[in-house]
Order: sequence, then structure tokens, then C-alpha cells
Amino acid sequence: MDTAKTFRSSNRTAVQSNSVLGRYLVVESAAKANDLLVEELPFVHGPKCNGPTVCLECYAPVKCDSSAAEHQRCVACKWPLCVNCSEAGAVFHCRWECAVFCEARVKFFPLQSDANGCPQLDCVTPLRVLLAKESDPERWEREIAPMEYHNEERRQLSDIWNADFINIAQYLRGPCRLADRFSEDLIMQVVGILEVNAFEARTPQGHTLRCLYPITGILAHNCVPNTFRTIHPSEGYKIRLRAMCDLGEGQQLQHSYTYTLNGTAQRQEHLKTGKFFTCECKRCKDPTELGTNFSTFKCSKCEDGWLLPTDPLDSTCDWKCTLCTFKTSNNAIQKALSVIQSEVATIQAMEPSPQKLQETEKLMRKYRVVLHPQHFVQIGLRQSLIEMYGRVAEYELAELPDVMLEHKEGLCRLVLRVLEVFEPGLSRTRAMMLYELHVPLVLLAKSGFIAGVLSAEALKQKLLDVIALLKECVDILQYEDPETQEGNLCKVAQQAMEQLTQSVEGLTGDE
Repeated sequence: MDTAKTFRSSNRTAVQSNSVLGRYLVVESAAKANDLLVEELPFVHGPKCNGPTVCLECYAPVKCDSSAAEHQRCVACKWPLCVNCSEAGAVFHCRWECAVFCEARVKFFPLQSDANGCPQLDCVTPLRVLLAKESDPERWEREIAPMEYHNEERRQLSDIWNADFINIAQYLRGPCRLADRFSEDLIMQVVGILEVNAFEARTPQGHTLRCLYPITGILAHNCVPNTFRTIHPSEGYKIRLRAMCDLGEGQQLQHSYTYTLNGTAQRQEHLKTGKFFTCECKRCKDPTELGTNFSTFKCSKCEDGWLLPTDPLDSTCDWKCTLCTFKTSNNAIQKALSVIQSEVATIQAMEPSPQKLQETEKLMRKYRVVLHPQHFVQIGLRQSLIEMYGRVAEYELAELPDVMLEHKEGLCRLVLRVLEVFEPGLSRTRAMMLYELHVPLVLLAKSGFIAGVLSAEALKQKLLDVIALLKECVDILQYEDPETQEGNLCKVAQQAMEQLTQSVEGLTGDE
């Protein structure tokens, strides 16, 4: 394999390249779980493509139609800004695109409905990249220009390519009067770089945006990642990449470009259409997905057989039973799955309510005769139930009987079992699941003690076990931005851990 080190990205990592992967990161010296590997600010950040009308400073949704107040727009260029950012001066917006829009006198035209996105805003983040290139050409050449952008593959998706060409390249060169500064090829290169390499981030208020990180953006993909990242909006969307588990010297750093709790066919489709490659990691090549049976169907012809793809990377392969001679086509499996997912989507679209919880339970029972218990559809339904038990009317924590608390405990443990395979080590999703698990465990322990089933010593041990779970949760989330949802959960978990510790000390004192 042709490998060459191109530059050192930090004191812990280096960039290497080969003909298969292009550029990728390796850890130069052995690292422990949680060790900081990369820390960097984004080259730029900006609104997502195909998104709604948002404030160009804080990314909050705004209305710019005739019914909206005038101060929902920038005073200078009249493009979208929320009230707070308009009054505060919108420093970031004014630093980048505002002057371009003012000089060209290009108007923002609000849509009556932006349910399908606001095409006029698609140009903003590419424009910020182009302006950053002008302000720091050396950094562009060194860190951004070498990024993959897959022009030829993107051209084949003609509808998307044509929309980007019209809404971004022609718009910037035409109405925005930038034809003498940026060529069509350069603009489409930037569009591709963002599409292939940008990360989604969230503001403290939960609004989405995308960020382009020169170093973290070249991480190799694996459906079982060995790193995790935290993005800190309070520090200018600085990203910190840490080891998810212990890493050996020279080991390749990997993260997942797709959702790890999707099945192989779904992950492959996302990677092919969005990242333009086929993943050939161990998980993708294994019909059982590392023994989890995460995409496995129940055989309809025998009692205990399971249907597995003969070649998970081949969309035309047959699926065969592990016990009998029955086989079916991948097309038939995907059609069945499509019907199931449509039914799930209908229920998931409901607002949290007792009815949604009950319908979710019905679906999970219904699919037991069709899907493996650890199939990703079943895992998704369990995650939905975990979020609802204790939070919706008629199923609040104080009202849940022990049998339902035990049910929630079982749901959490099954999801954790899958996460141990797909996100081994310090996984953010694992931390959130540990927090969900601690609640039924505490309530069941106290219930058992009150009923006389548990002794004080047994209660103490169970609470110590819960404290250990919460400690792991805090250890994982301690590096999150305090203003984010995950950072807030870390505080809550820390408080719960301290309260339980006091309870245990009280039990010890009684003795």
C-alpha cells in the first residue's frame, strides 16, 4: 500500500495518504480512551443546504415574509437575521457575506413556505468558504483544496448537480457579481467539499448548521468508530476529537459518516449517495453485523431459522435461512422492510402521548414474528419507548409499577448490548442510555427495600452499582459544551450521582 505522511496535524496525530483512502489520520503515539487527539476551529460555518430560512448569525428559524417585522432582516443587506442578532450587530454575518450582498444590491426574496427549503440561502456557506480562501490562500491550498469533492460522481446525480449549479454557482457569479473572482469550477469544488466533508453541529438552542474542519474532516470512515467528537458552540464551534477506546501507535483514526444504529443496506445507501463510496469494513461484510443480527429477518418457513444476506455488499444477492433451504431475494427483503419502516414512521411522527407509547409497543410485538429481536427497527422502537416511559401522561415515573420499570430496564440493557458492539468505549449514545437506565434501577431498589425484599446492605449495593453507571455517564459527557443538551445532561447526572452518594452514606450511618 502506497503510504506517505503529508503533515503533522497535532502533537498526537499525523496525516497519511494512499491510493484507496486518500488522506487520513493516524495516532502517532499510543492513546488512552478519552485522550484528546485533535482540537481545531472550523474554516467556516454556515447554514445547511436545503434548509429553512434561518438567521445568518445564530441559525434560528426566522420569517422574512410581508408579515414579519423589518428587524427580522440585516439593516445593511436586508438578508435574514433574527431580532436579537439584528440588534446585536451580527458580527459573523457582517464579516463574510453582508458586504457582497450590499455591493451587488442582491435582494433576498422570502418564500410563503420554506417547507422544502430556502434555495436562496444555499449559497451562503459556499460563499463563506470562498471568501475565507481569499483571506487566507495559503491555508486553503494546504488544508482545504486537497479535500475530496467527487465532482464526477456528483455530476451523475444530475438533478442535485443542476440545482447546485443554478442556486449556487450561477447565483454567485450572476446576481452576486462575483464572476471575476470565482470560477464555476471553483464554486462547484467548494460545494462538493462541503457536501462530502462538512459536519453537522447544533447551537445551544438546538438549531442546526454545518462546519468545515480541515483536519477532523479527513478522518477515515468505519461503521464501528474508534473516536468521538464534541463541538463547542460557546467556543466558536471548536471541535475536539478524542479516543473512544485505547489506541495503538500508528493506528488509523476512524469515525462513522453515517448513523451507526442503521442496518447495513441503509448505511451503504447513505454512504454511496452522500459520500460516494462503498464501505467494506468488517461490520459491513459480516451478514450478522458482528453477531448482533442487526439486519436479520425471521425465516417464514421454519421455526428457529434466520434469514441472512449471502453477500451484504451486493444489492442483488439472495437471503438464505440459517437452518432450512428457504431463500428469497434482496429486493423482497427491502420491500418488506420499506413497508415496516413506513408503518414505523407514521407512529414516530406522532407527538409524545399515551397513544404513541401504546402504538409503539404494539408495533414492537407485531414485528417479533418478522424481525430478529436486535434488528435495527426493533432497536429504534425500543429507543422511542425508553424516551417515553416516565415522560408522558399516564406513564410518569411516579405512576409506573415495578413491572413497567423492569420493562424499561430491559429495553435499556438491550440497546446497550448493541452499542457495546457498534460504539465500543466512550460513546455519547451509551452515556445517554446509562442515564435512562439509572432511573428504573433506583426506583426498583427502593421499592424492593420498602417491600422488605431487599436488606439495607442489598439496597446499598444496588445504589453503588447505579452510582457506577452514573459515573461512567459523567466521564463520557464531561467534555461536552456545558450549553448543549449533552452538557446539561452531564450536570444532571452529576447531581443524581451526588444525591445517591449521600443516600448510601446515610444507609451506612444507620448501620
